[in-house]
Amino acid sequence: MSARLDRRSLLFAGGAAALFPWLPAWAQPVSAGLPAVGGDDIRLTIARQMLHVDGKMRHAIGINGTVPGPLVRLKEGQTARIHVTNELDEDSSIHWHGLILPFQMDGVPGLSFPGIAPGKTFTYEFPVRQAGTYWYHSHSGLQEQLGHYGPLVIDPAGDDPAPHDREHVVVLSDFSALHPHVIFKKLKQMGGYFNRQKQTLADLLSGEGQPLGERAAWGAMRMDPTDISDVTGSTYSYLVNGHGPADNWTALFAPGERVRLRFVNASAMTTFNLRIPGLKMTVVQADGQDVRPVPVDELQIAVAETYDVIVSPEDRAYTLVGESVDRSGMARATLAPRAGMTAPVPPLRPRPLATMKDMGMGGMDHGAMGHGSGGDSAKMNHKMRDLSLAPTVADTPTVQSISPMPMDRTGEPGQGLEDVPGALTYRDLAALHRNPDTRAPTRRMQIHLTGNMERYMWAFDGVKLNEVKEPIPFTQGERVRVTLVNDTMMAHPIHLHGHFFELVTGKGDHAPRKHTVNVQPGGTVTFDLTADAYGDWAFHCHLLYHMHAGMMQVVTVRPEEAA
Repeated sequence: MSARLDRRSLLFAGGAAALFPWLPAWAQPVSAGLPAVGGDDIRLTIARQMLHVDGKMRHAIGINGTVPGPLVRLKEGQTARIHVTNELDEDSSIHWHGLILPFQMDGVPGLSFPGIAPGKTFTYEFPVRQAGTYWYHSHSGLQEQLGHYGPLVIDPAGDDPAPHDREHVVVLSDFSALHPHVIFKKLKQMGGYFNRQKQTLADLLSGEGQPLGERAAWGAMRMDPTDISDVTGSTYSYLVNGHGPADNWTALFAPGERVRLRFVNASAMTTFNLRIPGLKMTVVQADGQDVRPVPVDELQIAVAETYDVIVSPEDRAYTLVGESVDRSGMARATLAPRAGMTAPVPPLRPRPLATMKDMGMGGMDHGAMGHGSGGDSAKMNHKMRDLSLAPTVADTPTVQSISPMPMDRTGEPGQGLEDVPGALTYRDLAALHRNPDTRAPTRRMQIHLTGNMERYMWAFDGVKLNEVKEPIPFTQGERVRVTLVNDTMMAHPIHLHGHFFELVTGKGDHAPRKHTVNVQPGGTVTFDLTADAYGDWAFHCHLLYHMHAGMMQVVTVRPEEAA
């Protein structure tokens, strides 16, 4: 990569490092693309520390004294040995998100290993069998929300199919002054506690939002069309590489360069809509897997996803906007040829409202609910929990609704972006290389994503993790088609450990391969999975508090004779 920077920019970057000692070099306010942590033996230390956010010092958990943790840089084909020491007063762990490795190295306490006790060191050792942009984070309690995460980049053994002159790692996250257990307690007490964008009488009188009849119908069903995010900008600061919007983290470039931006969504609960006003982005990688280049103006990145884009900026500054999906706040940074430059920061756009489609009503007229009587609304409310539509779902309090007419929404860009031109969809993605397994599935299964927002309970098929009796079984090597059905009015980023799967989006043997997929509210996603990784693997929603509330199961992969 090119390292063309003028002397003034380098001096500024060095001075910034002295001012922000809790940040790794690549995440300093002016990033000069400095070296990362790598080599044959890497040592990481987990410990409590203070973090400077929005002008105030906050309690956090960091790695090697930084939040985010250091950029771990590996090479495809090497054997990674990463020694992790836990200096907390509680157990901890690191999960290598998206990496293909032996299940004993996956880092999920109680499932693949016992965790790392206080004062102890655990050595992760595994062959590096892939390339791309990934990340790592705690899988212990709610530590991830406190800053226990960091980026991981694996350089390819051969030529990079997306050549570039310079790169920047951009880690998006959310951070709150409230302790994560306090956040969870408030969500259990009132699911919409952090929603400060509910519809009001003033909205109605000014003609904004839903008309009166529609509001009444939604109210009768105890459903809130403004309930887009559980935890919002009312308590969150949205960060770029550990910096709040006012810090103006700046990624430098030289005019004429092809710049690669490696986006990682390491937030606990926030889906971001990403754009760089005035600059086209070309997506070249999704979840660490190379894809055919796709030019876009905006993309939605769910929790735990990664996207790599190439940009070719001119000799001026650009604002990088990471707007929360509910438009309650934004992560903001600058892409500029020289330190100290800024570009206009666009205002937050109007927050989206959930629709009939988000309720699982498919293509039904958005205003149809506003034309019936109270009795009609009551009938609709009853139909919204028709368990006969989902015979595999348990009749438990965790099931508030069943989508009557769910539909495949992989051709849509995500909530709030329906009318945004040039926004990425999953159907725009195609693998750059032929899929490694193109066999037809021999088995099909359907899994429902269920929840009860009023009680803040989340589950697969109506059964929370602490109620699960048996893991989901797979025979090693079998090919299975899995359909996820979202019976809730909230998007869920679903992650399967130890595997990649191919989205069924009409791309044939070049289907996009992912380890995390965002299932839109009232929507379905279908993927083909080759269960080729022996062991026990976590399978869960990557919204941290959803997983903590029960939306997690275990997938077990065994040879045929042991199945």
